[in-house]
Formats: sequence, structure tokens, C-alpha cells
Amino acid sequence: MATQSAQWPTAPVIRRRSPLAWISDHLLGFLTALIFVFMLLPNLVILVMSFNQPIGKYDYVWNKFSLHAWAHPCATQELCTSMSLSLRIGAIATVVATLLGTMIAFAMVRHRFKARSGINALLFLPMAAPEVVMGATLTALFFNTIGPGSLGFWTITIAHVMFCLSYVVVTVKSRLAGMDPTLERAAQDLYATPTQTFMKVTLPLVAPGIAAAALLSFALSVDDYIITAFTAGQRETFPMFIFGSVQRAYPAQINVIGSLMLIVTMLIIAASTALGRMRATRR
Repeated sequence: MATQSAQWPTAPVIRRRSPLAWISDHLLGFLTALIFVFMLLPNLVILVMSFNQPIGKYDYVWNKFSLHAWAHPCATQELCTSMSLSLRIGAIATVVATLLGTMIAFAMVRHRFKARSGINALLFLPMAAPEVVMGATLTALFFNTIGPGSLGFWTITIAHVMFCLSYVVVTVKSRLAGMDPTLERAAQDLYATPTQTFMKVTLPLVAPGIAAAALLSFALSVDDYIITAFTAGQRETFPMFIFGSVQRAYPAQINVIGSLMLIVTMLIIAASTALGRMRATRR
């Protein structure tokens, strides 16, 4: 009988990776986490300091836990008045800028005309120009047309519509450029009217871009200080109130308002994400 030599299993060879290889594998994740911490840490500090009972006029140093600021968010009348003004201006500027910007985006993407390239270049000027230049230009325009005593609510709103318009056009244009045109042609082949095609096919596909543009416009309007300072006259928006509070007093209620804005924004993002997942599962 032929004998077979016994084959003993060999031990696996363990190769130790160098520290540089481990760093290169985890560097991207580490940098991503670091960037998110850098962006969200100020918001977390504001949320924590909103539960502080400060000593004196400035809520800069932690003293002790308190719900007084949350129970009385309008401790100063100027705070809630300025916040109400910013919200009203932001709502009007968002609606007007979103409507006009969406129509301009459709015209730029769906039609060809002689001034198209020039208008496309002009739309980027409010985004590229410094806000100080834009604010000073608008102030000179309003002063020359309506007079210095008329600066206020509507001049701020017009200025906000003007600089929000470019962001709406760019956002909606990117959504339209990525849309499949064969879907609209398929609806037309199924004898859908132009109105039905727009309402049933085009608008639902462009709606996420329009919603994103509206949210961006509202955030830019509520957050703006430089252009508003040039066109506000005697009115005071919420960013202007914060700038003045840093010089005379910084109550904890400012952190409460900032925390509420952050919470509402996160809830809107979570709701939109959940709605998108629900629609994807239904399909």
C-alpha cells in the first residue's frame, strides 16, 4: 500500500500593519467627525448656556442650572419685538424670492434667449459681491428715491428679496438640470395637458429644490446683519439686537431663542428625511 505523508496544517501568517496604514484608513472618518464637532459645538454651547442663571448682565460664564430663561423668553420687550420683526421680514422675503427665483430658474433652463448668458452672470453678482458694498448701494438707492425717513420694514424686505433671489435661482436651477426630461415627454404621450404635466410631474420633482431654496432664503434673511444695518433706519432686527446686546448686556434669553431656532431646524430636517423615506418605501 502506498503510504501518504501526513500533512500538518500550517499556522496563518499574521501581518502587522504599520501605524501609517491604520491612520490612512481612518483619517477621512476622523476628519469628518472633527468637522461636524467644529460646526455643532457652538450650537451645543448655546443650548447649554440657555439653562444658565448668569451673574450680572452677561451670560458668558456658567453659574448654576435654571429654567428661568426658558420660562420667560421675552424678559425684555426689545428681544421679542426684534425677533418678531425678523420672522415677518424673513417670511415675506422667502415667499417673494422663492416665487420669483423659481420662475427665473425655469426661464433660464427651459428657454433660450439672447440675454440668457448675461443674466446668468448677473445673478451671481449678489453672491460674489461683499455685503458691505451691496448694503451701501441699496442705502444710496433708497435715500435717493424715497428719502432717509422712509427706511424701515419694507426697505429691509426689498433688500432681503434682492440678495436671496440669487440663491433661489441657483438652487432650483441645479434641481431642474438634474431632472430627467423624458418623464415630462412620457406624460405628454399619455395625453396630459401642459398644466397636468406641470402639476403631476414637473412640480413634484422640483419641489425638493424649491423647498431647499425657501429654507435657505429664510435662514439668510433672519441671519443677515450687514445689509439690514444699512437699510433698517430706526428698526431693529434680531441680529441687530444681538449686536447691541453684546455691548450693553447679553441675557440668557438670546441663547433660548437660538436654541429654539436650532431645534425647529433639526425637526424640519428630520421630518423631511422621514417623509422621503416613507415615499421611497411606498414606491
